Amino acid sequence: MNPSLTIADKTFTSRLFTGTGKFGSSSLMQEALHASGTELITVALKRVDATHTQEDDLLSHLPTAHLLPNTSGVRTAREAVFAAQMAREALETHWLKLEIHPDPRYLLPDPIETLKAAEELVKLGFVVLPYIHADPVLCKRLEEVGVAAVMPLGAPIGTNKGLRTLDFLEIIIEQSTVPVVVDAGLGAPSHAAAAMELGADAVLVNTAIAVSSDPVRMAQAFKRAVEAGRMAYEAQLAQPITWAQASSPLTAFLDELS
Repeated sequence: MNPSLTIADKTFTSRLFTGTGKFGSSSLMQEALHASGTELITVALKRVDATHTQEDDLLSHLPTAHLLPNTSGVRTAREAVFAAQMAREALETHWLKLEIHPDPRYLLPDPIETLKAAEELVKLGFVVLPYIHADPVLCKRLEEVGVAAVMPLGAPIGTNKGLRTLDFLEIIIEQSTVPVVVDAGLGAPSHAAAAMELGADAVLVNTAIAVSSDPVRMAQAFKRAVEAGRMAYEAQLAQPITWAQASSPLTAFLDELS
């Protein structure tokens, strides 16, 4: 068994990645992220004060972990490349969560613009983790252009509906040659555990932790669920069967009495 996860040039002992939005305060966010044990934290570039001059400077509240700037809010590949270059300059990291969702109502990722941007960003030296539909064909195309991982959605962002794309996630995980991080829609620790049991390499959770009435305890719950799900995957789950099978040899015992 290998409890660690390697993506590009970094190795993680935690398979729970987290976001930074929707928390009631920066101090609460910091406490929750510490409790989650996360080692990779995504943050929207537009929230970062690179000059560290604002009182509510996000970076000053983050625990020691790797930052994964994201391009949330961009609508085209061109805008994504521009935002990525700004992020690299401001945060001194070439890691990027690529998000292109032109529709503000459902925030669904644009697969055509995402593939176009990913190809260009890889050529520019970025470590690209694209947020995408659970589309096995698109995942293979993204692998071919050199992304470091794929991040298919479990359900639309912020809906807390769980693994609505389960059948497609199974295909993606089965055939992927890069790490698969299930992102978006995970509303309960059981959803995260199910993704890990399926064979996902990691999950990314934000809303379910941030909007909880107790984000710190919810972060701890997600941490344990991810660990349990991964452990179950490595131990190999029993396969479902159609017919009942007794776990004890009761049939033979009854035959001896008759």
